[in-house]
Amino acid sequence: MSAQVPLALLADIGGTNVRFALTDPAAPRPEVLQPRSLPAARFASLQHAAEHYLAEVGVTPRRAAIAVACPVQGEEIRLTNRAWSFTRSELREALGLTELVLLNDFGAVARAVPVLQAHERVHLYGPDEDTLPGPVSVLGPGTGLGVALLVGAEARGWEVVETEGGHVSFAPLGEEEQAIAHWLVGRFGRASNERVLSGSGLAHVDAVLRGLPHDTRELREPAAIVAAALAGHDIVARRALARFCAVLGSVAGDCALIHGARTVTIAGGIVPRFVPFLRSSAFRERFLAKGRFASLLESVAIQVVTHSQPGLLGAAMALRANAEAASCRK
Repeated sequence: MSAQVPLALLADIGGTNVRFALTDPAAPRPEVLQPRSLPAARFASLQHAAEHYLAEVGVTPRRAAIAVACPVQGEEIRLTNRAWSFTRSELREALGLTELVLLNDFGAVARAVPVLQAHERVHLYGPDEDTLPGPVSVLGPGTGLGVALLVGAEARGWEVVETEGGHVSFAPLGEEEQAIAHWLVGRFGRASNERVLSGSGLAHVDAVLRGLPHDTRELREPAAIVAAALAGHDIVARRALARFCAVLGSVAGDCALIHGARTVTIAGGIVPRFVPFLRSSAFRERFLAKGRFASLLESVAIQVVTHSQPGLLGAAMALRANAEAASCRK
């Protein structure tokens, strides 16, 4: 690919992986070109990772949209689940950019939701409509727990509210979840939803069910827990994944009530691996277990994003929106 083609850089920076791609901002529908997923631990900084990718694809972009797993207010940015920090101006200068759009990683996922095609999402429950009923709660477990709100409509356009909803307090139900909360408080001083609904959170649940102390170092890898649960022979792994799905149902229902959502969209790197297991779990029961408002939640559509790179697609949408806003100001 020629370095003279006016392509823009896209990035989705999580706590575990860094994902990069290119996009043509002038294309009719934003495309994710030459995507790469790299382990974040290989690089000393976001700048180092971006320079590695750009050298690999042989492109020198002038524009970039970068989604990061942390709040993006202010000049200095610090990732929540990785010891990386940078300033907007220094990164823009180091990469030779004339335009740098920074956004929250789940804000990026939310921006992708309205442009997903039918084969890029799976309908779980509730109405299955051709249009996307809003407001839309977007949440998903990965390295952390992302939460965002999508408001508007297809006809008049969408707006994204970026949140840190994954860090609200965990509300346990029943003895097993009370034990999980107690274990988390002993380990971290606080039990948040992210400490349960994330890759490490699944490992925490598994550790509690195996009777391990809160200061243990013997946490199983999340991917191994999921694989063991789906294989069907590891009872504790299946219990851990089932509890994970139940808590996800409770939190998704809470988000729907808080946001007034008509659609709940689940994304992130974990849930798409076990959609059939999620369907057969207590997710739906716990989603609806909101007392007098159970009937209201029955009308909420629930879907899972299966697009391989929604964060990158959403970053491309943010870059386009920024260009359109700049054009309107002229």
